[in-house]
Parts: sequence; structure tokens; C-alpha cells
Amino acid sequence: MSEPIIIRHLSPQESAEQVPALSAVLIDCVEGGASVSFMAPLTQERADAFWQGVAEGVARGERILLVAQEETSGRIVGTVQVVLKQPENQPHRADIAKMLVHGRARKRGIGAALMKAAEDAARAAGKTVLVLDTVTGGDAERLYERAGWTRSGVIPNYALWPKGGFCDTTVFYKQLPAG
Repeated sequence: MSEPIIIRHLSPQESAEQVPALSAVLIDCVEGGASVSFMAPLTQERADAFWQGVAEGVARGERILLVAQEETSGRIVGTVQVVLKQPENQPHRADIAKMLVHGRARKRGIGAALMKAAEDAARAAGKTVLVLDTVTGGDAERLYERAGWTRSGVIPNYALWPKGGFCDTTVFYKQLPAG
């Protein structure tokens, strides 16, 4: 039986303290073939630098960092960000970024739980429009469709797979009722 999972916000201090654990999830995803902004091999140093930048954004109030943790061990097995900082003419909008679940923790509903928590956090922050993009045809695309996100369109050759070769991306949005 799988260990129960809890979803929670990381404080600015916790965001900085959890850089190695967050990097482990990111590296696993990239090694598993996920097109999430990084090319393989992703080094610990590059992954740590990315998460340190995220932690700085959390500290500035520009983003919310959520994690999925195993309840007993405390091990981080997933994460998602709500990017709050937007241009001044879009104060009602947020981006969902880096929804990642470690390969050993998949098929347990963690992605869906992270997305619900991200939507709730965005709503609590006063956001009413959410936007994200994901690899076309992947598991995440199906997850977002099941969660009620609306497909806006597909951009061909948008990014590279971690080991090379182009992949398309699908852009989604979700309208949230005003909180």
C-alpha cells in the first residue's frame, strides 16, 4: 500500500531548505523524458540553481510553491507552482508552472491533487484566469482535460524533448469563479 500524501504550501524559508528534494523530483522527470524546460542530462547544480530562483520568487511573493509529500517520511514526490507576478494589465491572471510528479509516485492521483491545490491557491490569491502549457499527447494533457481545463490550441515544434527532437505544446486555460 502506498504511503498517504499531503499537499501543502512551502514558506519562503522551506522553499530554500527543500531545494535538494525539489531538484531530485525535477531531475527524475527530465531523466524520464519530460519536456519541462531542461535538456538531459540535468545536473544537480543546474536543478538547484533553478529551485533557488523559485525560492527567491516565493520570498518576493511572486509565486506560490506547493508540494506533495509522503505523510510519514516527509519525502517530496511532486510539486507545482502558481506564478502570481503578471504584467500590470493582467492582475487577475496566474500561470501554472512545473507540475511535476516523481516517477515512483505516479498513478496515485498526486497530479490531480496538486492541480486542485494550485487552483485553490490561485483563487485565494484573487486570480480568476489560469493558463498553462504542456506537451501535446502526454499524460499531463489528459489530466488537465479531466480537471476541466479548456484547450486553447496547439503550437507545433514549441520545445525540445530532453534528449533532442521537437515536441508540440498544448495551451490550456481555466476560468475560476471570483473568490
